[in-house]
Amino acid sequence: ALLRDVSSRVWSLLQLSGRGKQHLFGPVLTRRGEGTDLWCPAHLPPLQHPNVQPHRGWCSRGQGHLGVWPFCGCAPPPHPSSSHVPRCATDHNTDNTTEMLQEWLAAVGDDYATVVWRPEGEPRSYPDEEGPKHWTKERHQFLMELKQEALTFARDWGADYILFADTDNILTNNQTLRLLIDQGLPVVAPMLDSQTYYSNFWCGITPQGYYRRTADYFPTKNRQRRGCFQVPMVHSTFLVSLRTEGAAQLAFYPPHPNYSWPFDDIIVFAYACQAVGVTIHVCNEHRYGYMNVPVKPHQGLEDEKVNFIHLILEALVDGPPMWASAHVSRPPKRPSKMGFDEVFVISLARRPDRRERMLSSLWEMEVSGRVVDAVDGRTLNSSLMRSLGVDLLPGYQDPYSGRTLTKGEVGCFLSHYSIWEEVVARRLARILVFEDDVRFESNFRGRLERLMEEVEAEKLPWDLIYLGRKQVNPEEEAAVEGLPHLVVAGYSYWTLAYVLSLAGARKLLASQPLHRMLPVDEFLPIMFDQHPNEQYKAHFWPRDLRAFSARPLLAAPTHYAGDAEWLSDTETSSPWDDDSGRIISWSGSHKTLRGPRLDLAGSSGHSLHPHPRDEL
Repeated sequence: ALLRDVSSRVWSLLQLSGRGKQHLFGPVLTRRGEGTDLWCPAHLPPLQHPNVQPHRGWCSRGQGHLGVWPFCGCAPPPHPSSSHVPRCATDHNTDNTTEMLQEWLAAVGDDYATVVWRPEGEPRSYPDEEGPKHWTKERHQFLMELKQEALTFARDWGADYILFADTDNILTNNQTLRLLIDQGLPVVAPMLDSQTYYSNFWCGITPQGYYRRTADYFPTKNRQRRGCFQVPMVHSTFLVSLRTEGAAQLAFYPPHPNYSWPFDDIIVFAYACQAVGVTIHVCNEHRYGYMNVPVKPHQGLEDEKVNFIHLILEALVDGPPMWASAHVSRPPKRPSKMGFDEVFVISLARRPDRRERMLSSLWEMEVSGRVVDAVDGRTLNSSLMRSLGVDLLPGYQDPYSGRTLTKGEVGCFLSHYSIWEEVVARRLARILVFEDDVRFESNFRGRLERLMEEVEAEKLPWDLIYLGRKQVNPEEEAAVEGLPHLVVAGYSYWTLAYVLSLAGARKLLASQPLHRMLPVDEFLPIMFDQHPNEQYKAHFWPRDLRAFSARPLLAAPTHYAGDAEWLSDTETSSPWDDDSGRIISWSGSHKTLRGPRLDLAGSSGHSLHPHPRDEL
């Protein structure tokens, strides 16, 4: 984005270059990849700065699937003007990036005075390229030349600022440009969030130009310290003030005459800044947006698509969410039940935000779910529960707080119980059950489908498979022979995501649990004989539920007790036999605390569990 305050004009130049990592220069964010999805922040106008209007251009290389995020920031100007001329170029495509850009331009082109359109027609790869995610020296050089072309154009046009933004960076804050300019810094980056420790800055660099870990990185990344901090390098999205002393000597290509560091555009630019004394900063005071975790060189476009879908799901949980642009058509979603007879989503009607988030998450993963209105504990009273045959298990107390059963826990149990009844009544062979506070692990769908295929291939007899839970006991659980991603379940809390068979549902109903009720996540371990309380277990027989758990887990709660956004309708509820209407927050229970053994990801699959070097 080349910003020029003269006559309130702005140039914003997007360059989407390279299948592996498209580069978009501008106050617009573009996701490129396999498909024609254009993504933008929910209901956001273009990135804004006082007295500045956008004038845009692009260069693009394909990955059309992931969605091109930034046409939200590429909204056309309010009035056609000769100062608004998009410049669009695209190259090295093997997908539908060109068609995607053409569709967008056809939708908004009339709002501009003219459009400069420079596509490269034939698909081609770089010499010695092993795949779309492999960065060769020729590819780095091509990218540096593109960035240099943008930088030169900005200077020749008399711009005051240029904003570089990669297309896998999604800015959800439409004030980003104003906030960065107001800092008055020569080179400044908005800190972007990701699914791991990765972000768009380094806090340390070695004399040879390689990454150096420092004590400042994690406090900055986690926003334990807030503000704008001088760093040796920023990348992916950053603003350059072209009027700053020394800025005229900054360059991407050719590198500085004394340059001996790695041949990489972001390090070349960091060296150029260091050589002329131009300082670099990163700012984390505000939430600016997200960046997709890059895949490894041996991976392909489908792997990047998996990462990007996970980023969308994480944004739905942590906010702000991302929505697709209206200017580009998306390939149709084809939701399915993934081989299950039914996919149930238990959701309270008075929690529409949770329901909407859950359904949006399933839609993005192309999973067809059916909402089951949860039984609301706040609507229960003693006479209604008696008519349902509900009675408390003698002697039951919460294992941490010592309290009795809550009405929220009764409602939760009845919600799951109604599904078990439907399974038996309809003779459903296997089902998938979600509560509405699920945070999905990366590639949830693919990993679950593979797990069920492996279970079927091994002909494993099973009744229940946890997909998300809190393992209570520290003992290592026994692995299932021939199934490396499955363990025999021990004492566990939570029922946020599980698979249930018809035989399992019959066993649960046959135990007649409504007449001796305790929380559903205490009941299930009793039924597979792993509950530590012998007095509780004595009320149920047989306890032969065949229960297993995915390892690593495929789902977790969206929030835990102590988190700012945590809310529990089972823990915040009145006692089961209290009809006074008072609501009590039972802070003494530890069930909803983050578990010390939460194994949410392993070394295989598309896990995005943080590893020590993820900040790279």
